[in-house]
Amino acid sequence: MITVALAKGRLAQKTIELLEKCGLNLDELKVETRKLVLYDGSGNYRFVFVKPSDVPTYVERGVADFGVVGKDTLLEADKDIYEMIDLKFGACRLCVCGYPDSLEKAGGILKVGTKYPHVTKEYFGSRGKTVDIIKLNGSVELGPVMGLSDVIVDIVESGKTLEANGLKVLEEVCNCSARIVVNRVSLKTRKELAPLFEKIRANLQ
Repeated sequence: MITVALAKGRLAQKTIELLEKCGLNLDELKVETRKLVLYDGSGNYRFVFVKPSDVPTYVERGVADFGVVGKDTLLEADKDIYEMIDLKFGACRLCVCGYPDSLEKAGGILKVGTKYPHVTKEYFGSRGKTVDIIKLNGSVELGPVMGLSDVIVDIVESGKTLEANGLKVLEEVCNCSARIVVNRVSLKTRKELAPLFEKIRANLQ
């Protein structure tokens, strides 16, 4: 049995639609339920529903053979897993945002509010910039508004929340979308994965 880690929400819905195009019967996954473990019609696939940030962990530890996760979450997790396929959906940008003159006004140490401390450290570190990273879990945009941080590093989709609070994108860290990630051992030993991934690639075109 192949085990797949999914995070409930838009990415899971899109993934289910894609896998159905590949021939899987996933009717059980579309019924409203509190169950966290569900199966396809054939019983060959088991789906576990976890928090987005836990998908890379389940895959790395081998509890799941593969999973679907956003590139932003994948970068932040920094796990020893294979990134196999860019699914293209769930597209957004990971950006440095703030007031138009935030970067110029900041002193020697830039205060950065973010849900992505690892990515933030890597990004500014590669530019030789010293930063004070402030881990936030809620509305990150409040950081600059309330003076907690000079800028933020966060996901930007429409940019409407930034605009409503007088903020703008200052720098783009990377483009993000949903990715299939695979356990290293599973990729070598689960022969069923290769044909499935070929079907997935074919249905993305």
